[in-house]
Amino acid sequence: MKQEARFVLAISLMLVVLVGTNLIFAPEPSLDPVPALDSISLDGNQGAQTVPVVPQGPVSAPVLTAPQDDPAPASVAARDVVVQGPLYTYTFTTLGARVTSLRLEAFASLAADNGSVELIPEGSIGALGTELRVGDQGVNLEGVLFEVTPEDGLRLAAGGAPQELTFRYVHPSGALTYSVTYRFDPDEYLVSAEARVEGLDPTQILTGMGSGIGYNEQRAVDDSRVVGYVVNQLEDGVRAVPFRKVDERRIEEGPLLWAAVKSKYFVMALLPGVNPEDEKYLGGLLAEPIDAENQAKVAVSHSADATGVLHFRLYAGPQNFSGLKAIGDGLENVNPIGWKFMRPVIRPLVGIILKVFNWMHDTLNISYGWVLVVFGVSMRVVLYPLNQKAMRAQMKNMAVQPLLQEIQAKYKNEPEKLQKEMMVLYKEHGFNPVGGCLPMLLPWPVLVTLFFVFRNTIELRGVPFYWLPSLSGPDPIHILPIVMGGSMFLLQWISMRSMSTPNPQMKMMMWMMPIVFTFMFWNFASGLNLYYATANLATLPQQYLIARERKALQDKQAANPVKKKSAD
Repeated sequence: MKQEARFVLAISLMLVVLVGTNLIFAPEPSLDPVPALDSISLDGNQGAQTVPVVPQGPVSAPVLTAPQDDPAPASVAARDVVVQGPLYTYTFTTLGARVTSLRLEAFASLAADNGSVELIPEGSIGALGTELRVGDQGVNLEGVLFEVTPEDGLRLAAGGAPQELTFRYVHPSGALTYSVTYRFDPDEYLVSAEARVEGLDPTQILTGMGSGIGYNEQRAVDDSRVVGYVVNQLEDGVRAVPFRKVDERRIEEGPLLWAAVKSKYFVMALLPGVNPEDEKYLGGLLAEPIDAENQAKVAVSHSADATGVLHFRLYAGPQNFSGLKAIGDGLENVNPIGWKFMRPVIRPLVGIILKVFNWMHDTLNISYGWVLVVFGVSMRVVLYPLNQKAMRAQMKNMAVQPLLQEIQAKYKNEPEKLQKEMMVLYKEHGFNPVGGCLPMLLPWPVLVTLFFVFRNTIELRGVPFYWLPSLSGPDPIHILPIVMGGSMFLLQWISMRSMSTPNPQMKMMMWMMPIVFTFMFWNFASGLNLYYATANLATLPQQYLIARERKALQDKQAANPVKKKSAD
């Protein structure tokens, strides 16, 4: 069962218990048409080592058939060019000017020892390959040899000036020239690019995004579940599609504010340029399944201006909410948090909780594990008055139960009279069937939010705490789920001991609910279990005090039963 489904079931069961127990006891600009991708084909010689033939003179449409006297394979002369910076290491090949390796130096791959996160999947053709389209025909440049300037690549120093790397291809006939220049800032993950086409007037330029993001988590399933592509369509908004659902050719038509491929914590996104004269949108996205499991081939289309120049940007880095938000156009939503109907509520709560976590981490100078412990205790302290009020409302409801049952038995065949008498009883004794549970529901939005915080927040990825290798991963020896389940049992046991005549259903729930929750939370993020177990343990003293108060009140009511004030 997926974690989301288990979590929904767990929350639903707990809400049923909370509410049921109390019932027993009482959210357009005008655009030029963007060419559709229906005619696009990426089935050209992506791995081929031939040079596409372009006719001499004015070019209207490229010819794709290679002559018999092709030169020696381009791969003989192909070589790697490295861009080394403090944040990343790009490895390009001159064969197709493609990125064959993209490492993020600030993040360790949890899937392998002593290595940085690798965004390009093993065995992939790489990313940023180019195809030029004229109508239904195309010139695929992924298998041709490019010149590169500077030849030795780039070495970027922290705080230094941005540097440029240019790839240039000239067809042997001289009728086609294509170049692309990347501008790297050593202190940013965002890279700006300028592509230029001469001798050809393409209707579209396709930029390959490879076959997704490499797996970098300790459990491959954590990435394989969510790896996929995401687009932000101008009218329809953000749409995310996991690769496991790309079982046939899929087209996401533009205009697009951005397009991306992503894993659980990392993303590679293409965005339009930022100059006023640049195209404001991407044309569309094409995704095709490939043989490997949970992989697909993705390409994005752009349109060059009248001079054959195209500007675009590339973000390849962590899914850091504040960093993505600073780029704009809603890129922070590339990894949608929560279910669609809940996002308007969950997203602001995630932002608030992360700010609280970061403030506590920086101000108190404590690890994120201790932040969760302090946060769990603080939540219970803040909510103590409301919980006290809820418990007392529940006891008041329990006291009125005999009168309520008497009225229900007396007027069981007179619905209108029964309703009237029940309303009189509620008014006289302040009976509220849900008054004892509403305040206790307040912690649940926090728990739901934390579930998604630990599933999506890069700040908590790989953060250890005592025996836990990562707060975003499961407890390897499952101590926390057992403590969490045990704390649930203690809370209910203390409450049951204060009741003079607990019903059989409550006794059953006292034993079954902790077992069910322990099973459901068994492989949840250890940070979520740490918070929940801490909050439960912090509630034990309050539960004990309330149990004593309930026992005293029950003894008093036994001596002075509540009497009905209204007359029939």
